[in-house]
Amino acid sequence: MRLRGFLSPAIVLSVILLDRLTKGLALENLRFAGRELLPFLSLTYVENTGVSFGLFRGNNAFFVVFSAVLICALMFFRRRLAAHGAAAETGAALVLGGAVGNLYDRIAYGHVVDFVDLSFFPAVFNVADASITVGAVLLAFGMRDEGAGAGPGKQQEERKKCA
Repeated sequence: MRLRGFLSPAIVLSVILLDRLTKGLALENLRFAGRELLPFLSLTYVENTGVSFGLFRGNNAFFVVFSAVLICALMFFRRRLAAHGAAAETGAALVLGGAVGNLYDRIAYGHVVDFVDLSFFPAVFNVADASITVGAVLLAFGMRDEGAGAGPGKQQEERKKCA
């Protein structure tokens, strides 16, 4: 069995499970009172109808549709994304897991449950938001050389032709 073929589904499932677990704990324990863990880290219950990190609040229905389309696109293009290497494949898996986690909240609760509150960061977020953000960075990093064709040698040949 190929490890790589197992890794992406395992990442997606792990993100979804960790997101559900932490949001369940937030719903159960933080609804009426937050908790300060460190001087810069608190757990604070927030209902978010926008996107990651509280942007564009009040648009839950739009983001249900947007999330569903994003999930379908990631599933459709997963092999093409994986062809860009481990960083792109891992990034896509992290984005997919985070998108599914937040979509679940939007459908089940009408909002996303956020609870991680860093004093130096302007918004409260959750595991899914962090996964989407890290995943997008990895995806971009993995796809950064997409226009390079066959690599640096190919680019140098093209430059010589133009000169």
